Amino acid sequence: MGRKIILLGSTGSIGTQTLDVVRNNADLEVIGLAANRNVELIERQIRQFRPKFAAMFDPAAAADLRTKVSDLPVKVYEGMDGLLEMVTRPEADTVLTAVVGMIGIRPTIEAIKSGKDIALANKETLVTAGHLITQLAREYHVQILPVDSEHSAIFQSLNGEPKRRLEKILLTASGGPFRGMKREQLETITVKEALKHPNWSMGPKVTIDSASLVNKGLEVMEARWLFDVRLDQIQVIVQPQSIIHSMVQYCDGAVIAQLGVPDMKLPIQYALFYPDRMPMTEDRLDFFKLGSISFEKPDTDTFKGLDLAYQAAGTGGSMPTVFNAANEMAVKHFLSGKIRFLEIYDMITDAMEHHKTIADPTVDEILQAETETYEYLQSRNF
Repeated sequence: MGRKIILLGSTGSIGTQTLDVVRNNADLEVIGLAANRNVELIERQIRQFRPKFAAMFDPAAAADLRTKVSDLPVKVYEGMDGLLEMVTRPEADTVLTAVVGMIGIRPTIEAIKSGKDIALANKETLVTAGHLITQLAREYHVQILPVDSEHSAIFQSLNGEPKRRLEKILLTASGGPFRGMKREQLETITVKEALKHPNWSMGPKVTIDSASLVNKGLEVMEARWLFDVRLDQIQVIVQPQSIIHSMVQYCDGAVIAQLGVPDMKLPIQYALFYPDRMPMTEDRLDFFKLGSISFEKPDTDTFKGLDLAYQAAGTGGSMPTVFNAANEMAVKHFLSGKIRFLEIYDMITDAMEHHKTIADPTVDEILQAETETYEYLQSRNF
């Protein structure tokens, strides 16, 4: 049976692909859509999927949208308060959070408290507040269903197996567009080059994070909370073809993997119909055409994002928030031409070395750590 969905981040890469899945599955119903300020696209989505509710984070965009959809029976919310009100609507049973950034934390918490399952595509929620989110999910008896391809693969590979027999998670990475390059080659990398991912079609922030291996570091932090494992039970393996999406090794040495073509619609659909599987018309994996699958050890001397992530996760508390916030600011600077690619690592390192860790931060302390990181890095004039 399908779900009644509120989709946060409907105009982004995961959001639009989620609506592709909905379009092909009559059992799924869209109850609410939310975006930041892309009024033109969300208006088209509202007219096609006819949700009861919509929300725009930007108040001016909300006012514009109200005018444009005044002929439809849709209530338009605005700002964070509107977002929080929409995710608690009783008409929905699932909130798929596909927003980018820490804006996703508070809506996720409120959705959990209102008894909704969470289909999670927002990394920052677990990276920065995993200790709070997982506890709330247990308290309110809701499911956290991973949408990210790697975490979905782990989730599928754990299905039907005794959790206590898990030995190691083998988290795969494509290696990004610069796999095999050394530091001196990365000195002159352009934004255009960094945005050319070899396998996946993603938004600009995630694409840069993939190139720097920061994305894989964030996924390590997520996996720790999603699957309740120690950091030393998570090993990252470069699998350049992006065919094996991740694997699980058990206590007897058996390894179970989930394979498929690189297409986000599969993990999205799996999360929305779990524990069932539904037919898809997407491309199938052709092993004869593929020929072989290769593996490599990640080059953490050149691509420092992964090691920095393990350091932040090992410190714990508010440090993952600082890692994440520093990276967000660094990526914005890189995309706007203010810093070079390798300076992303310098900004993260500087912020982590400056920060005094809070051991068990509240949501307010997490958001404050983010703000302080931004302010500190701005004062450093990167």
